[in-house]
Amino acid sequence: MINEAGNRPRVSIEYCRQCRFILRASWLAQELLFSLGDVVGEVALVPGESGVFVVRVDSEPVFARAEAGRFPEAKELKQLVRDRVAPARELGHSDDNGDS
Repeated sequence: MINEAGNRPRVSIEYCRQCRFILRASWLAQELLFSLGDVVGEVALVPGESGVFVVRVDSEPVFARAEAGRFPEAKELKQLVRDRVAPARELGHSDDNGDS
């Protein structure tokens, strides 16, 4: 998918540096790159404050810890980002809903 600027989408993970959320942010960035690295332009880690943990695709929030009251699961985040950047894309086991 190419965004309005003619580039592949940018995913950013803003994390609270005081809370040391960087480990979770970097792990989730790695998971996104493994699964969607060929359809996203970059995954950026953005230091923030005050307990923030927000994942955005091209500046549009797809997950906010403050709203959800929790961190995203890797599978959930891959699905949320995929739904924005490549909706027809299969994620293999990350698409399995456990009904099998």
